[in-house]
Amino acid sequence: MDWGNVTTEDLIDALREVDWSSPPRPVSEFFSRFTVPRSHSKWSSRCKCNLYYYRTNYFIMMIFILGLGFLRKPIAIVAALLTGVSIAFLNDSFAVTFNEKVTRIVRRFSPHLAAKMRPPVTPVLRGRPSTKRGIHICGRPRWVFVLIFAAASCIIWFTSCSLLTVLWALVIGLLAILLHASFRTPNLKARLNTFREEFRAVWRNYSEL
Repeated sequence: MDWGNVTTEDLIDALREVDWSSPPRPVSEFFSRFTVPRSHSKWSSRCKCNLYYYRTNYFIMMIFILGLGFLRKPIAIVAALLTGVSIAFLNDSFAVTFNEKVTRIVRRFSPHLAAKMRPPVTPVLRGRPSTKRGIHICGRPRWVFVLIFAAASCIIWFTSCSLLTVLWALVIGLLAILLHASFRTPNLKARLNTFREEFRAVWRNYSEL
């Protein structure tokens, strides 16, 4: 994949649709080799490649740095968790997995309630769905849960008066991620992984035809 031709919108879409269940990269690999990019195009391509390849490591790094900031404001942990869940619901893989696990747990206690939590049936025309099936959580559109968790987190943020402390931790975390993505030299394993992900996406689109 030529990351120099990948736009920021394409990178965001790829991060939104990618499977986040993969384990983080080893620490020895994460901190193995750093070099200065020779040009702006090289820097841009390197950042996009590292942000995609080390996405799980960056997520853990951000959580760790925010956790240090939460030591002064413990109530902010609840607000951060709600914010993180609301953002995670925007990821297709996370939303589908969350819905399946919740439905499976509810089915053990109340099969009738679990049946009501199923998403609405999409009309089928000529053997294919008439419209693209939207993602539902517990039988409701995904945006309902995004708004609920986001609103709850905003209320806790402002009532706990810990927003400034967490903002500083957030800035430090984003700066650390940017520095690592800028100076970490993409290895052959990262390039092969992006080619494999690109092949899976093409094959998935081909299978749906």
